[in-house]
Amino acid sequence: MAIWNLGSINADMVYTMPHLPAAGETLAALRLDRFLGGKGANMSVAATRAGSEVHHIGAVGPDGVWAIERLKAYGAGTDHVSQVETPTGHAIIAVEPEGENQIILFPGANRVLNSEQLEQALAQANACDILVMQNETNLQAEAAQLGRRMGLRVCYAAAPFDADAVQAVLPYLDFLILNEVEAQQLQLATGKTPGELGVKDVIITLGSKGARHIDGETGAVLDVPALPVTAVDTTGAGDTFTGYVLSGLDQGLAMAEAMAQASRAAALMVTRHGTADVIPELAEVQAARF
Repeated sequence: MAIWNLGSINADMVYTMPHLPAAGETLAALRLDRFLGGKGANMSVAATRAGSEVHHIGAVGPDGVWAIERLKAYGAGTDHVSQVETPTGHAIIAVEPEGENQIILFPGANRVLNSEQLEQALAQANACDILVMQNETNLQAEAAQLGRRMGLRVCYAAAPFDADAVQAVLPYLDFLILNEVEAQQLQLATGKTPGELGVKDVIITLGSKGARHIDGETGAVLDVPALPVTAVDTTGAGDTFTGYVLSGLDQGLAMAEAMAQASRAAALMVTRHGTADVIPELAEVQAARF
């Protein structure tokens, strides 16, 4: 099987700060690094490093050839990444010593994908492949509908959170991943608990408390604890978790096993500065001692 990722591609400009700036404050950064990022690219790299065949569907601008080459070097399929005139998406990320961050996001080329590109890509998918999306591109609802018609396992990572965007894809989802705050916001918007949304598999990430799986058919709840690490940068940890979960399921792991492996990958990720470029390989995840 394979994973098809309709996903963002960004240049992540990461500024190491003495603390996160307050409103109106001018603050000198201690360091600047540029990484490959975007929730989509992060998930593609994570799933690839976890051992899956991954095909990325996305776009970059004239300034983004390096990002395509970086994705390709990490093993993700890039045949369906187009080059457009709109500048490549980018993020300005401020990170404080304790690992918390602030992010300013410019969507750029991620929002100018076209239906023909999407249809040509998914025409090569097989039934039971996984299709994953996030809220950093256009065409999410169209992709979810097409994926459902084709018999793909349709997954949505509900970030950056927008209740309307989630509700537009909900009828077509097999799998929904969101964090604790997003779950509360979605419940306020829909009047339904995560287990009542009609989605077969729901995962709620709980930060330092771990993650919870809710079976939308049986109501069964599975909790997977987080691992004790000292975080230096939480950027991309959720994307790493998602990519690893989907790869585990793609490779036949049970949900509990996939989540446990993803938790280990995310724990390693938060001990590193950076985004897609520093997502751990499967061998590192399996060998790590916590």
